[in-house]
Amino acid sequence: MKLEEMILVSVDDHLVEPPDMFDRHIPMAYRDKAPKIVSSEGNDSWVYEGRRLPNIGLNAVAGRPRKEFGCEPTAYRQMRKGCWDVNARIDDMNANGVLGSICFPTLPGFAGLLFSGAQDKQAAQVLLSAYNDWHIHDWCGKAPGRFIPLAILPLWDMGATVAEVKRVVAKGCHTVTFPDNPAPKGLPSIHDNYWDPLWTVLSDHDVAICAHIGTGYAPPHPSMESPIDAWITTMPMSIANAAADWLFASIWQRFPKLRIALSEGGIGWIPYFLERADFTYEHHRQWTNANFGKSRPSEVFNRHFLTCFIDDAFGLRNLDAINSKMVAWECDYPHSDSVWPKSPEYLWNSLKHLDDAQIDDITHLNAMRLFSYDPFPLLGRANCTVGALREQARDVDVAERPNLGGHNPVNPDGRPVTSGQVVKFFTGAPD
Repeated sequence: MKLEEMILVSVDDHLVEPPDMFDRHIPMAYRDKAPKIVSSEGNDSWVYEGRRLPNIGLNAVAGRPRKEFGCEPTAYRQMRKGCWDVNARIDDMNANGVLGSICFPTLPGFAGLLFSGAQDKQAAQVLLSAYNDWHIHDWCGKAPGRFIPLAILPLWDMGATVAEVKRVVAKGCHTVTFPDNPAPKGLPSIHDNYWDPLWTVLSDHDVAICAHIGTGYAPPHPSMESPIDAWITTMPMSIANAAADWLFASIWQRFPKLRIALSEGGIGWIPYFLERADFTYEHHRQWTNANFGKSRPSEVFNRHFLTCFIDDAFGLRNLDAINSKMVAWECDYPHSDSVWPKSPEYLWNSLKHLDDAQIDDITHLNAMRLFSYDPFPLLGRANCTVGALREQARDVDVAERPNLGGHNPVNPDGRPVTSGQVVKFFTGAPD
């Protein structure tokens, strides 16, 4: 296989919602309840239930020089149009040689929890369904075969949650986002029987869970004075805490068809994690009462957990310790960890030592299987390769664009940026 022959499906990207996203999908009686864009002092912000939300384009820095990366931008004009316009997104996907994409939300949070904290829950449920309709019809539906729909759920109401799953499945959506750990968000833990109706409906309708890092369990940082680089380094593997909790839950024997993706978690840490889980089970189960039946924890993990990576050469060199049928690639456009528009080059350098079957599994077949996604009948396989898509994007400008605005260097004097300074950006906490 050659680089140009790869077929790339990204299981973790992000979108910035356009200002008019709710216009076509909200009943007239609820229009005054919907989030609205307010512009002030050069910034664009969503306002919901009287509260101004922090940032419309959180880390949407695709196309900027790396020296201008940060938590910004704060206005639509400061982003590549592909962040919030679906037609421009397709252009940027083509330029990057990417066929398919799962796009996590920004406005409601990666796990859709904005509406869980709403005061007016009746309106929140209407707005949540409207969001899903916009995402399925206006975003994914704009380019059939190019996106894997991802639904958010009204997790505060189990009856409504089950009904929403059935509703979006009828629209062709077989993927939902769910917090990696719901307990810190005031929801029952994954060990609570509250969730059993959800696990049942997901299993019955072949719907996969996407648990994105940081959606429940906040990635820890040692101190407010710690360099932000240290926090960024450990951020993907911080999902190991939640992964262990999911792994030792009792749900896998009761719901054998359930599947979960550890979105943006990387894979290099998986071999030791599985070794440690097996050791823990063998060494401690007689007093902890853990019960995996006739399986080891590593075997359960390899059946039910999709692991996802952006750039992970170590993990790809150690696939013998990971189930390569449950590994998938992700682009993370338009966030700062993404290597757009050179994703194929980075990826090829990491996996070109693998055989063609393994490359196909990791780049697209595993994602297609887990997320019930098959673009080939619509688009034709020959039109889905890196080379074919880039040929369609020959006129797309991918040159870096400096000075788009919205970038305010945290420490223009060259001092290392700290975790506390970034926390202050969002919460107003002292740095």
